[in-house]
Amino acid sequence: MDFSFAHAPLDRAEHLRTDSAALARLWPEARVLVLDARGDARIDAHGMPPALDGTVVGKRPASAVFLGLHDAQGWFALPAIDAPATLDVPATIDLRTAAAQWPVREATAFAQARAVLHWRDRHRFCGACGAPLEYARAGWLGRCTGCGIEHYPRTDPAVIVAVTDGSRLLLGRQAAWPAGRYSTLAGFVEPGETLEQTVVREVFEESAVRVTGCRYLASQPWPFPASLMLGFVAQAGPDVPQVNDELEDARWFGVDDIGLALGEAHPELKLSPKLSISRWLIAQWHAAQT
Repeated sequence: MDFSFAHAPLDRAEHLRTDSAALARLWPEARVLVLDARGDARIDAHGMPPALDGTVVGKRPASAVFLGLHDAQGWFALPAIDAPATLDVPATIDLRTAAAQWPVREATAFAQARAVLHWRDRHRFCGACGAPLEYARAGWLGRCTGCGIEHYPRTDPAVIVAVTDGSRLLLGRQAAWPAGRYSTLAGFVEPGETLEQTVVREVFEESAVRVTGCRYLASQPWPFPASLMLGFVAQAGPDVPQVNDELEDARWFGVDDIGLALGEAHPELKLSPKLSISRWLIAQWHAAQT
């Protein structure tokens, strides 16, 4: 699958999250990713993650989150605010840029770190009683100090759909996107809804095109800030797209237009970046037509 954040994942070693002795043994030689409040990562002079380990960072801060293992080495995420002052270097990189420049394993770990630290930053108090949370399980559990409710990291499922009428592909664009940028349609799953029902509802809401069938293909973690994109291909009749306030435009594109856009050679049509599952879904559809 030619998209980011889905390859070379760490072994999350979930059983170690409650083993404080094991985490202490891992810390001195651990790989540490430091992220600032924006979710950007610290980098060295070459644009890569610095070679930080526990001995450089010092005593393991309580805010360090255990990400997992690679070849028996522990990986941790650390908020920049809790990093030693000696590590306060100004250079950072955002996740989208890192996905194109970093080794795959580091980029995938960065995505994991960004998602869990975003959850931690925005879930400091209990949603039921308002009391502060204390974190356990190496950063993966927030326990309310008032009512005792346990809070876990949240991931919001969303469908993303390559809709075809057999010979054409339906793409839409948002007004805020760069000129000419079009993408596959997407939307969040609502409570009590199946993925297939979400595909039908979201496509119709955004384009007035009625889906007659769909098939799941693949998924991608999308930590912007905390989604899981569930990729589908869907069949639809040749309805004329009609947009509302969600999209600026939606239209059918033929095989030739999609082929030129995939090769970055179309004079007007621009597709989603290569890091996204949207681009992969479009490429899968085009390959099946040629």
